[in-house]
Amino acid sequence: MTDSSHTPFLRRDRRSIVASGLALAAVGVLPRIARAETPIRIGFWPIAGGIPLYAGINHGVFKSAGLQVEAVKFASAQQVVEAMIAGRIDGSANGTASAALGLGEIAEPGLCKIIASNPSNAKLVLDEVLVSDKSAYRAIGDLKGKRIGCGPGIQNVVLAKIIFEKNGYPDCKPIEMPVGQHVAALAAGQVDAVYTLEPTGTVGRLGGLTRTLEVGVISKYVLGNPDAPWYGGSASLTSKFLQSSPALAQRYIGAYLQAIELVLNEPARVRPDLVGYTSIDAKLAAAVPLPGFTTYSQFTPSDLGYFQKFFDVFTERKIFTRKVDVAAMLYKA
Repeated sequence: MTDSSHTPFLRRDRRSIVASGLALAAVGVLPRIARAETPIRIGFWPIAGGIPLYAGINHGVFKSAGLQVEAVKFASAQQVVEAMIAGRIDGSANGTASAALGLGEIAEPGLCKIIASNPSNAKLVLDEVLVSDKSAYRAIGDLKGKRIGCGPGIQNVVLAKIIFEKNGYPDCKPIEMPVGQHVAALAAGQVDAVYTLEPTGTVGRLGGLTRTLEVGVISKYVLGNPDAPWYGGSASLTSKFLQSSPALAQRYIGAYLQAIELVLNEPARVRPDLVGYTSIDAKLAAAVPLPGFTTYSQFTPSDLGYFQKFFDVFTERKIFTRKVDVAAMLYKA
């Protein structure tokens, strides 16, 4: 690794991922033993959503496919996308903000193709609003006029604003900070609440420092349905890499699907892989909720509808200068 700066979803994904992996293997994409080739550099933002990349490296999934995969850590999803545009990395891991990829698509049309996304909601916990464990706040609506923190990047800022607008705080101005600093900022009284992502809530709760006010806030307040899948993070490959090294890219995609399958089938085995890639330590790894996954071939019309609704929020708020078609960004085998 280098540094630069049980639900319906899961049941459905296991069947489809196995089928996709077998199909790729059948055409010779996933040889059991293959010669290692040019390193594939994949950018990641240090949250739990990137675990297929972490596990795929640590458990030899990529190596077994004859791939040399290098995980490159960035301080924000925006930096991941900037590196993709600059050609310094070949793709992103799950957990990379989907809206950042959408902005990359606007800056450079056809920049990348999404190979898997993370659906989250109140059951598949990823997004949450936290306060200090010592605070008296009991609901998001209690935070009107207070100091609100969020992760870095435009996706986090816009979503935090919407969450608090829907709870009576229309002039909220979120303070951007690295997710690894959210617990400390709450404990020190630097902010009154944070909109954040796992593993932050687990770190703060088990450390006795923070309390969760609400989870699944994007599905509820942005998509308008608490059960809707919010595809906030996505794994992708750049179109340049897909076009210049199609066979290598196909092998990587097949191996990445195997890594997702490993995460879904053997969560206890892969939880330690969060250590070193995210801010959590070995003692906390067992308690962090793991994400769900929807791969490129698994999206239903309903899934795509909610994904598109999420992107359209950024168009409506004039963050996106044009409409971005999610379906066109999905990888097609």
